[in-house]
Amino acid sequence: MANIVVLGMQWGDEGKGKIIDLLTESFQVVARYQGGHNAGHTVFIDGDKTVLHLIPSGILRPEKLCVIGNGVVVQPQAFLEEIDYLEKRGISVGDNLALSKNAHLILPYHAALEKVSEKTLGEGKIGTTCRGIGPAYVDKMDRKGVRVGDLLNPALLSEKVRVNVAQKNIVLSHFGEPLMDAAAILREVSGYSSRMDRYIRDVSLLMDEEFRKGSSVLFEGAQGALLDIDHGTYPFVTSSNATVGGVCTGLGVGPDKIDGVLGVTKAYCTRVGSGPFPTELTGPVGRILMDKGNEYGATTGRPRRCGWLDAVALAYACRVNGVKKLALTKPDVLDGFEEVRICTSYMYKGEPLPGFPTESWILKEVEPRYTTVKGWKTEVGKQTDPAALPQEFLDYVRRIEDLVEARVALISTGAERDDTILIDPEWAMSRGDEASHKD
Repeated sequence: MANIVVLGMQWGDEGKGKIIDLLTESFQVVARYQGGHNAGHTVFIDGDKTVLHLIPSGILRPEKLCVIGNGVVVQPQAFLEEIDYLEKRGISVGDNLALSKNAHLILPYHAALEKVSEKTLGEGKIGTTCRGIGPAYVDKMDRKGVRVGDLLNPALLSEKVRVNVAQKNIVLSHFGEPLMDAAAILREVSGYSSRMDRYIRDVSLLMDEEFRKGSSVLFEGAQGALLDIDHGTYPFVTSSNATVGGVCTGLGVGPDKIDGVLGVTKAYCTRVGSGPFPTELTGPVGRILMDKGNEYGATTGRPRRCGWLDAVALAYACRVNGVKKLALTKPDVLDGFEEVRICTSYMYKGEPLPGFPTESWILKEVEPRYTTVKGWKTEVGKQTDPAALPQEFLDYVRRIEDLVEARVALISTGAERDDTILIDPEWAMSRGDEASHKD
């Protein structure tokens, strides 16, 4: 069994949680490589809803090893609360979970600094969750971060926290914000270490051991490709590499361990927070998509901005991540529309653009150009038989495939595991570079 990456192709919230949960049956290891507890993966099993923020979705499958890599930033309280949440639901969390010793911690001063940053940006704010993810990554790159492994070294932990608090308080004082208490933070964090130490591992070494045993790995992305710090719509992005390259740096594995990439995209587009969104629908149609799709954040409850599928952005995400196979989610939200539109190109200052511009100052001024396809009357929702899919919907799928030069291997027709159509089941359950498209 080969190793595949499952990642989002839009601005996050594509329904990756369900896809990952569905596929993990065929893998021994599920490994998360970036992001923080601002990401939310929602999984429905027999009507029972489970929302995960840090722990990989594979935790819902017995006998699967779940790994949180060094590319993830971890808020200790959120990590432990998620374990408690799962155990109260009868889901065992023990030796089946590993946390990288090199992952960085989110501490109380990170959230305080992020709130200050968003406040001072005014209308130019990023629209973050203010959970401290960005400032934790800043400290990591500034070589001031506190890592998970530091919990096992009280003297080093104390020195790092005290130095950091002294520096952060200068900033907080300047903006008239309450100051941090280093001693209080140390008491809080030290209290977590006794519960977290059982999960702390050398994840790069652990992954190598699993590969040598012949284990197959599903690499789990958070957020989406258009939020990547380098390749997304900067500066309205997340603070980590959500694209496929983040797998290697975020877990300490070589690129030779990646056999295929499955991109997850909605049949329309959504975006949370600030930033340009060329196909956004602010009128009644956008409201219909929001309500039918239940487009509210799993982590924050924030309403998501909604719009038509953007094939320009999707083609870009496929190119950057080497995606040739897609999982299409939530097409049932489009059931009943007389017409469905797809953005096929951008105009900028009267001239066509050759591709997707990641510069937000350009993207916010582009004029999307659309193609219109006929809607479908037969409902796609809850369908599990490919033969039952209406021709109009299949025409819509084929149009997307042609525009982005990737094929749809899997269609999610509802929230439950069984609400799924595997168009290319051989690839979806194994490797992506060997299977061919089946009509």
